[in-house]
Amino acid sequence: MTHGYIDIAIAAALVIGGLFTLVGSVGLLKLRAPMARLHAPTKASTLGVGSILLASVLFAFASDAPSYHELLIIAFLFMTAPVSAYFISKVHIHLQNQRDPLPKPARDRIWATMAKREEDTPSVPEMKSEN
Repeated sequence: MTHGYIDIAIAAALVIGGLFTLVGSVGLLKLRAPMARLHAPTKASTLGVGSILLASVLFAFASDAPSYHELLIIAFLFMTAPVSAYFISKVHIHLQNQRDPLPKPARDRIWATMAKREEDTPSVPEMKSEN
């Protein structure tokens, strides 16, 4: 009788995890703005993977082979997902702040790739090897 409740809980966790992962994947594909796309994998997919791992924990305890590996994975997942989302959003914010285009570089005679005409090329003596 107790296995019936655990089996229902395992199935519910798997279905909920699958739905959250599906919603996160669809959101990653469909949302256009980078900040909106950030929410899909960090929130929905994290909850989906966490729920699937919870189903694995329940199955391990139900089959009398308890394992704490999945709990550690869940803890690591919930600690690292917000940090990575924070860094991705911070990079995006910094890239958006640079709205003015960079000024054109001054014309010089040093950089060889900028010289297009013969008179623009500097006269550099050829280097010969000593051997």
